Amino acid sequence: MKLYAKTIAQTLPDWATIVTKSADLIEIEINDEHPNFQSLLEELETEIGPGTFGVKAEDLCSRLGFEMSNPNLHQLVEQAQNFLSEIATHPDYKQLLSAGYQPDLNIADAQTALTYLQWELDRNQEPSAY
Repeated sequence: MKLYAKTIAQTLPDWATIVTKSADLIEIEINDEHPNFQSLLEELETEIGPGTFGVKAEDLCSRLGFEMSNPNLHQLVEQAQNFLSEIATHPDYKQLLSAGYQPDLNIADAQTALTYLQWELDRNQEPSAY
């Protein structure tokens, strides 16, 4: 399991490892099979809906001293475009294509959809001319 945070506590439990760290995002890998993590989940478990029990990410992050990341939509679209570019150039993807993989929608379709979304976001951020 992965969590994405803006800030983290100085020391992490032995079941949590920093995967990547940048100025605005820290990616943490959680060993969700670790007994100490399982104990924490049991301790934090609440009824999150009628008849549905679980742990709110907010509660877990609060207990761990993490400030959850909530990237804006522009950032998410940019990240998605970057991932799609990586997929399109990945050797395994190219191998699938050469073996006859022909999806109804392809990487270019997804990139186009994200471009349209980016245009709409940009258009809505422009100050009104009136």
